[in-house]
Amino acid sequence: MTDKATGVGWLMSDGTATAEDLDVRLERHRVELTGYCYRMLGSSFEAEDAVQDTLVRAWRSYDKFEGRSSLRSWLYRIATNVCLDMLTAGNKRARPVDLTDSTPLARAALTPRPDNTWLEPMPDARVLPTVDDPAEAAVAKESVRLAFMAALQQLPPKQRAVLILREVLAWRASEVAELLGTTVASVNSALQRARATLADSDGAAARAATSDPLDEDQQKLLERYVAAFEGYDMTALTALLHEDAVMTMPPFDLWLTGPEDITGFMATLGAACAHSRLVPVAVNGLPGFAQYKPEPETGGHTAWAVQVLEISEGRITGFHCFLDTKRWFPLFGLPLELEAEADQGK
Repeated sequence: MTDKATGVGWLMSDGTATAEDLDVRLERHRVELTGYCYRMLGSSFEAEDAVQDTLVRAWRSYDKFEGRSSLRSWLYRIATNVCLDMLTAGNKRARPVDLTDSTPLARAALTPRPDNTWLEPMPDARVLPTVDDPAEAAVAKESVRLAFMAALQQLPPKQRAVLILREVLAWRASEVAELLGTTVASVNSALQRARATLADSDGAAARAATSDPLDEDQQKLLERYVAAFEGYDMTALTALLHEDAVMTMPPFDLWLTGPEDITGFMATLGAACAHSRLVPVAVNGLPGFAQYKPEPETGGHTAWAVQVLEISEGRITGFHCFLDTKRWFPLFGLPLELEAEADQGK
């Protein structure tokens, strides 16, 4: 069978496949491919663009697919080439902590940088496919956490692909070599260099990548955080922050460290966030919240930030606020406004 509009053939080995059948088969791989492209690119929207490009290329060239590898492997080969092409510009996504020194509260200034500077947040549902193996699920979550993602961005693109395919997706070296058109020895060498680079990353990255799954105590910690933040109780919030806690606010390059400077900022430059509302979100394999700031004119609340929290040793170690709400809230399927009536029922 051939699609008359494109001239693409759809006759498969059993003689019954259609373009609609292929669409369904390709879509089954969208989430895992998005996760792969997100790890490669560090950008939510570029990852989704890369996957769409991958699926379109596969759709158009399926009649040339000879079946010597699985459909999944073929899609990963296409996705890898798409990502490598996108990375030729050399841009490395980063966190504020990767670019500047911590700023004391007394010298805090909100200086924005271009969007393509920043490592971007991603909803878990878009990058973490459902799996039955708890260990596999844990590895997948750890591999999209902000600290690990930032470490990945320090790797050259092909080393990045090798590390993700071998360490995260558990491909064999021979499979990676075939995908990249290289040798097993070359793959093993690239993996060794990538591991060495990650081992040299700071301790915070390692700690975040191996943090425990949320247990009952950590759930209670989050409940206390919500109560402290919504009540804007700086004393209560201080008690929840690790002594080395970090606060970041992309697109601003400012970052603060320590409970005193973090709560000091919130009580001064960030005072307008008092009486905010927090809606839970699953983001980057970590607990997070969509923050809605009070809107005096309507009596409701308006979108302000997607918060991503890092937890370790019974305290909050990372408090990351992504402020470009017109991009992030639709990505998470969240409204940009909470009406006053909805707030009253909270």
